[in-house]
Amino acid sequence: MRAASLELTFAGVIVVAPDEAGELITDEQKAVLDALHLRKIDLADRVLVVNPGGYIGESTRREIAYARAGGKPVSFTDPV
Repeated sequence: MRAASLELTFAGVIVVAPDEAGELITDEQKAVLDALHLRKIDLADRVLVVNPGGYIGESTRREIAYARAGGKPVSFTDPV
């Protein structure tokens, strides 16, 4: 995700990326991050899903559905 963010930034794109916890977090902290990710999707013009090898996790699937429901174009780094 960091590499894609940097590449887009150098291409002049404003990147609003989800935060990475990088460690074990509580259920409450996960709920806060999940809600913030949806607000970031609200701010975005489009959504790029970084999905190495085509993998998409449960949270990301919800975020994709949310983006599509809001009319946001969704693209992927790898075929799904």
